[in-house]
Amino acid sequence: MMREQKNELCWEETRIGDAAWNGASVKEDGALDALRSSGAERGGAQHMAMRDVTAGYHGHVVLDGLRFEVPRGGILVLIGPNGAGKSTVLKTLSRALQPMQGIVTLDGLDLQHFSGEALAREVAVMLTDRAKPELMTVRDVASLGRYPYTGRLGRLDAEDEAQVKDAMEVMDVMALRERDFRELSDGQKQRVLLARALAQDPKLLILDEPTASLTPQEINELMDIIHNLTAAGKSIIIITHKLKEIKESSDNCTIIRRGKYIDTVRVADVSEDDLAAMMVGRQVTNKVDKKEMEPGRVVVEVKDLHAKDYRGVEVLKGLNLEVHAGEILGLAGIDGNGQSQLVEILTGLGKATSGQVIMNGKDVTNETPKMLFDEGISSIPEDRQKHGLVLDFSVAENLVLQNYAVAPYAKNGILQKKVIREHATDMIRDFDIRPVGCEERLAGQLSGGNQQKVIIAREVTNDKDFLIAFNPTRGLDVGAIEFVHKYLVAQRNKGRAILLVSFELDEIMNLSDRIDVIFDGQIDGEMMGAEADEYKLGLMMAGGKAE
Repeated sequence: MMREQKNELCWEETRIGDAAWNGASVKEDGALDALRSSGAERGGAQHMAMRDVTAGYHGHVVLDGLRFEVPRGGILVLIGPNGAGKSTVLKTLSRALQPMQGIVTLDGLDLQHFSGEALAREVAVMLTDRAKPELMTVRDVASLGRYPYTGRLGRLDAEDEAQVKDAMEVMDVMALRERDFRELSDGQKQRVLLARALAQDPKLLILDEPTASLTPQEINELMDIIHNLTAAGKSIIIITHKLKEIKESSDNCTIIRRGKYIDTVRVADVSEDDLAAMMVGRQVTNKVDKKEMEPGRVVVEVKDLHAKDYRGVEVLKGLNLEVHAGEILGLAGIDGNGQSQLVEILTGLGKATSGQVIMNGKDVTNETPKMLFDEGISSIPEDRQKHGLVLDFSVAENLVLQNYAVAPYAKNGILQKKVIREHATDMIRDFDIRPVGCEERLAGQLSGGNQQKVIIAREVTNDKDFLIAFNPTRGLDVGAIEFVHKYLVAQRNKGRAILLVSFELDEIMNLSDRIDVIFDGQIDGEMMGAEADEYKLGLMMAGGKAE
């Protein structure tokens, strides 16, 4: 199909009230270009703006008169605590949610005047918790970015294919193009989803926690890509909780809290501690207060563990580790070195081909998730939506998923709904799950950070002998991270054995009593947490040996 045919009807035929625009009817490329040019003049230095926007769900206000501006060819970093309304901002900017009041403008025009195809040409959104197309190849996933532009037969032409190839090369995923998306590590998946957004060739790119699953090296590469995109004239919105990245990615940062605009600051003029305090409304400390403890008995022992992935490729190759009572063992490693398979075996979601898992002296290798839970294993899973929650269950129901059939939550086989709700109310208060009063709200309706809080509240209060925490603070703001770290240390001080699997080196070094480094399916090195530094860990994670 000819390119001109693909580009027609990019805008809905519309009449805009302003006298300068009255009666403008847009169907041809020439008219589209003229309006886009005039719109840029109308928007001036602002590419996109929110002006006094109030938005929410079923009468519940989430955004309350929010305002901010995205500079043309620049970067806006948007930060705020969990529950601040960032997910609602994303839905409003992508027109998935209509404002109750106020206006969102793009090139000076009301967003409502854009057709779906026209908006796809202007704006691409990459969401952290977006449903991922697990059964497609990497190339097919990246190609999804071009499908708003295809003809009736849904085929990509040579120009589309070239755009997809360029995007994949930029994100360094060309070598993965024929692999199934589902077999990739989280970091690799994140890069493929970024390639899909870039393939769309938008003028404005919205990135929600884009570095959530990336290694430090990948984060540095992404920052270079972002700056190259803005140098080419793209505008970018970054939503993140990582304070270091705010400093690296932009000159300015806008803070929102409880749906309201708080301030816009020059990042060069404020410290990370200042940003954290503005984000959560109080002073936050990143230093974990952890008393010295002598590790106790061995709670979990993994012996010569071997496992294969679904392709039959061996991913655990004789792994050995021990976790003691009263100890946090940090497992450091680049994503994709066997961490996921190890945790799946420890929680009953995967099977070992050989080796043993010993729990409190009992062989529990390849047992069911229910049996392992009863034996004393609790876990904060890697994928909160796939393994941590039932999204169509209420928050109250998710908080008792493992215990719904026992007292006090059930009596004679009948759920005690009042007790379950009261338990949820306590957890919502104690763990600052937002919005307040969300006991009966579906878990799938919460923001990603608050979904994580639901899981953490449930798992750390199970009081099991062994707690696995896989990226426990992913998607959490600095205040919530401080809270979770204190809870993990409190569990350790009670004599629990904790396995911390995290791709955040600062988290590993701050929390761990002892650190094992995993590389190519084996434990390749060990150091005490007090002796760890980023250089040594990074070298060992890459397969090198620390001196």
